Amino acid sequence: MTLKEQIEDFFNQDAGSLDRDAALRTFNEFKFFLNQGEIRAADRSTEDGSVDGWSVNSWVKKGILLGFRLGQMHDYSPNAQFRYFDKSTFPLKSLSLEHGVRVVPGGTSVRDGSFVAPNVVIMPPAYINVGAYVDEGTMVDSHALVGSCAQVGKRVHLSAATQVGGVLEPVGAMPVIIEDDVMVGGNCGIYEGAIVKRRAVIGAGVILTGSTPVYDLVKGAIYRRTATRPLVIPEGAVVIQGSRHIDGDFARQHHIAIYTPVIIKYRDEKTDAATALEESLR
Repeated sequence: MTLKEQIEDFFNQDAGSLDRDAALRTFNEFKFFLNQGEIRAADRSTEDGSVDGWSVNSWVKKGILLGFRLGQMHDYSPNAQFRYFDKSTFPLKSLSLEHGVRVVPGGTSVRDGSFVAPNVVIMPPAYINVGAYVDEGTMVDSHALVGSCAQVGKRVHLSAATQVGGVLEPVGAMPVIIEDDVMVGGNCGIYEGAIVKRRAVIGAGVILTGSTPVYDLVKGAIYRRTATRPLVIPEGAVVIQGSRHIDGDFARQHHIAIYTPVIIKYRDEKTDAATALEESLR
């Protein structure tokens, strides 16, 4: 059987009756390729069933969930003052100088089963969860989270306190995807399988979720999640915080408005200059 078939076979078996040693051998092989970035929770694809150029690999999510099922609680404490406990199947990722990843001291954690490409910079404290894929030249700034199975492209800047949500379950759900050359401002949140297309700029404080429509002032369009498609931010869009009024007598009486992201423009030379990455920092 292929690795995919083995993962799905063990995933479908009852945890109390499966051959644990055989399942662990399969899981460890699976995690090796996950760590190398050779298998991913989502891949670029133009095949039938893909969404905006991406396709979910449900079996990869099943493999991660299988690892949680197989893992036993383990004491990872470095000493009596700093106590850490987690599943034995998901320790911290073993990084070395040869990986070419710059991890600045100060409390950062990168979990095993994630891929972090060469020339990625991780500022403290940051957290990269299992199944995440972070491509070359990306900056993960202080207090930033790259959630489980999130896919982050090349030369992305995740500014301080940015939260890229994890989507591990349900297994068929699209994870959060941030394509190449995207700039994400400070204190942003990108959740629920949103796709941010290449060269978009997400302004500071913007929150993108499946339940929040995005209003495009340039094209006169509204983008929102549907039953078959996640929220998609178009290529080159510049998104800022906005608000919209609520109808109804009570809302009008009290001047109530609710938050909504707004596309105020699309990238131009001025935007490129303002968001240019400083290569010397890398």
